[in-house]
Amino acid sequence: MTGVADSSSLHYLVPINATQVLPQLFTRLIPPLEVIAELTDPRAPAEMRAWASHPPSWLSVLPVSSSVIEFGLGPEESAAIALAMEIQADSPLTDERAGTNVAKRLGLRTAGTLAILAMAAEREAISLPAAFGLLRETAFRAPDALMHGLLEIDRERHGRRS
Repeated sequence: MTGVADSSSLHYLVPINATQVLPQLFTRLIPPLEVIAELTDPRAPAEMRAWASHPPSWLSVLPVSSSVIEFGLGPEESAAIALAMEIQADSPLTDERAGTNVAKRLGLRTAGTLAILAMAAEREAISLPAAFGLLRETAFRAPDALMHGLLEIDRERHGRRS
């Protein structure tokens, strides 16, 4: 499965040390150059700048070869969606509601931070309760009902009760 990452999921996976699940979920993970530029911006957190300045070998940074349509989004989100369409990626990775809505209108199936963590937990690559605990210590926001529902599915998969 090929994924194209905008910066949103990486902004949360890097601080909770969960980027190692990405190559287990995606045969190729590709952020466009605009995403790496945002992640290495001097205003980005030092941890993010360090990670993006020396990305892991499994990350393939590509330019968008077609002209980027803005889609009414920021440059990195627009570039990620344009690249996903250009290379016929399976899934753009985004947590941004506007980006998700645009991608869906274009027929793309997105995955966000919670979906990535839930898929990784399903493959027993991480502990979902531990990952969600770390995620709650960041600026990440998601409906509590969604997180509780994913945790309940994880408990059932492992034969545990709430």
